[in-house]
Amino acid sequence: MFLNRLNHFKTPIRAMGLGLLLASCAAVVDPENIEPTDQGDGYQAQYRNVVTRRDDKFLTSASMNAEKCLPLRGGETGGKSIGVRTLLGEKISRNDLLDVRISADESLTGRYVVSRDGTLKLPFLKAVPVQGRSVQDVESMLAGALIDAQLYDVLPPISVRLVDFASVNVGVSGAVFEPHQMNLGGTRGDEVDPNRAQALGASTESRNLSAALRSAGGIRPDADISAVELRRQGRLYKLDLRGVFEGRNSIDVMLLTGDQVYVPSRQCFQDDLMRPSPISPPGVTMFLSNLTVPATGNAPSAVGREVREMPYGTRYMQAVVDTNCVGGARISSAHRSAMLLSRNPVTKVSVVIERDIEDMLRRADRDDYDPFILPGDAIACYDSAVTNVAEAARILGAVTLGATLN
Repeated sequence: MFLNRLNHFKTPIRAMGLGLLLASCAAVVDPENIEPTDQGDGYQAQYRNVVTRRDDKFLTSASMNAEKCLPLRGGETGGKSIGVRTLLGEKISRNDLLDVRISADESLTGRYVVSRDGTLKLPFLKAVPVQGRSVQDVESMLAGALIDAQLYDVLPPISVRLVDFASVNVGVSGAVFEPHQMNLGGTRGDEVDPNRAQALGASTESRNLSAALRSAGGIRPDADISAVELRRQGRLYKLDLRGVFEGRNSIDVMLLTGDQVYVPSRQCFQDDLMRPSPISPPGVTMFLSNLTVPATGNAPSAVGREVREMPYGTRYMQAVVDTNCVGGARISSAHRSAMLLSRNPVTKVSVVIERDIEDMLRRADRDDYDPFILPGDAIACYDSAVTNVAEAARILGAVTLGATLN
């Protein structure tokens, strides 16, 4: 009876075994993409699949990317920010806390919060519009208000100081990774130094333009940072932020509630923007799926929070190494492959780029088709042909043993 049952399973088991072995050696069809990655017309020229090395053309991806660039709105060289002088310095916004002192006048001296309409309201005086103004401007305006109210024949000394910066609500759109309306923090965090709380004066970097761009995910590689637009109270300012990447001082203005920031796009990938900076993404968070053999899972393979968060400017091969897809026993680990799943942030079209890891390691021109990793990208690794055959044999053995025991 046992032999009859075993013979009953022999034919399908042989067929299954042959199928598994053939499947393990079969070539996988290349992924199809809407973007023409073969010609390098995707978001990055490094996405292209076919790269031909010639003596006269070596490492051409950067120049291929540059060919699609629109002209810089701020000019090729020496672009100047428009109207920036009026934006410099500390500016008052809604909900900021001011310390107002009018000598020997206890009825007017005190601390005031700037109203939602952007005005400072003191007793017996008309509301003073202070939104977007400096404390020196407010002192002059208060002097005029006191004269208009005829409260003094001779003006007393007037002092206005910022005590605390409130958070501001601004919008950031255009060539940033996460455009949205945001709330930027003010002076203080969760813990307040009592000495600072009692002191006059306030300072903060969290309301700066650079902080807003980072909160919006950072600028994209196609951004035109020569003419970043800031709209404030009906006026348009254009700011040249190229100094961030050129090692010189850059304009980092303080933002106010109601400001709108727009980063134009050059419609091309700029390799030189793929590096850390005050306006770049703080890092890249990736989705990773590593090998099934010999890595049994992400936890024992150290694929965790530290690995998924990579420095901005990381390339595909560096991410593949972080995913434990490279190295190991050469006879069983060679000829692995990996797929990069990315998305064009301009057209919102997804692409899948497959690379042979051994080919990437051996070729001297690897940088020509070694893409930069963008926020939200994903990498999936595939085992070598030897591992595929071994895995098929293991499954076949398990199926045969199960059939025998039954």
